[in-house]
Amino acid sequence: MSDRGVVRLIARREFVERIRDKGFLISTGITLLILVFLIGAGVFLGDPTGFDLGVQGEASRALGEEVADAALALDVEVTVRTLGGRAAAERAVREGEVDAALVDGEVLVRAEPPAQLVSLIRSVSARERALEALEAEGLTPDQALAALDQPDLPVTALEPVSERRREYAAVGFVGVLALYGQLFAYGYWVAAGVVEEKASRVIEVLLSTVRASQLLRGKILGIGVLGLVQLFLIGAIGFGMSQLAGTLRFPAGSAAAIGVVLFWFVLGFFFYATLFAVAGSIVPRQEDLQSTMTPLTILIVASFFIGIAANEDPSSTLAVVASLLPPSSPLVMPSRIVLGEAPLWQILLSVALSVGATLALIPVATRIYERGALKGGKVRLRQALRERGD
Repeated sequence: MSDRGVVRLIARREFVERIRDKGFLISTGITLLILVFLIGAGVFLGDPTGFDLGVQGEASRALGEEVADAALALDVEVTVRTLGGRAAAERAVREGEVDAALVDGEVLVRAEPPAQLVSLIRSVSARERALEALEAEGLTPDQALAALDQPDLPVTALEPVSERRREYAAVGFVGVLALYGQLFAYGYWVAAGVVEEKASRVIEVLLSTVRASQLLRGKILGIGVLGLVQLFLIGAIGFGMSQLAGTLRFPAGSAAAIGVVLFWFVLGFFFYATLFAVAGSIVPRQEDLQSTMTPLTILIVASFFIGIAANEDPSSTLAVVASLLPPSSPLVMPSRIVLGEAPLWQILLSVALSVGATLALIPVATRIYERGALKGGKVRLRQALRERGD
């Protein structure tokens, strides 16, 4: 069998074994349930767009109508309901028939005041009382209205952010968050798989029939494809649910942004997977894996926070430098590309450095992988690099 055929066979084995794993199925199911729950919560717990306001008396009704008119400017619908007496108003509020009630210049609520509705009532009430005070001082109604109808202070943004850019920033943040989770989760799978095969001595049988480089590349490829499948599944279900619920609006060009995120997941995964394979091959048990993974964990977490900062300021020196370095570029460059702050030469340079670093790591990782995997106990990196094959 050719080298590519062997790698594909190993990758298929890894993919099939992992996708049948109960842990993978349970974690994917829990992730999808949380996603559906969050989208559903956004529908039921989002800011209300309508209120029922009870009023008692002519003065309260006039004020209620003014509140309803003012609410329309904020895309909020306030329905005014006339109530007969204070007792009826209190009963309607307690039973949830109305969100609040206006009775003799007082606002009645059940427990927690609906902030948006109460704010509207207060602002309209203050305006009406100011009009009455001005008219009492001798101004005509027209003069009083003219005195109160002052233009708002102008607001000038020195560095204005367009709505389109804000939407892309949100897409970039979600992308960085997804990349962080996937890189760490599937990198750990590579390391844990190596330790499992090493502890059970299965790897000795495998290395007697295939080369270490073929086994390593097949393992990384199979788990990487599984990661992409899971990303597609979560993304497709999240997108479909959000569209049905109307809780998320994707800007034009979001498909390209998602493609950028997936592309950098591939680059980042192959880079980190080789390092995670090394981390797994130099320890004999799962209990010892955490200590060798700590440097990689710190590196991914630091890159994640730099990626978040780059989403806020993609043109900063830190963001530019981090987007070029292979360890951090998968979590930083996508945001800069999505926000239009990465010139073509920087993108190409970053891709070249990531691919070059991965290609340079594979022979070193293969050597450590082969030496460390065949050892029964813990192996030091220097020892694995110095030793020569028989």
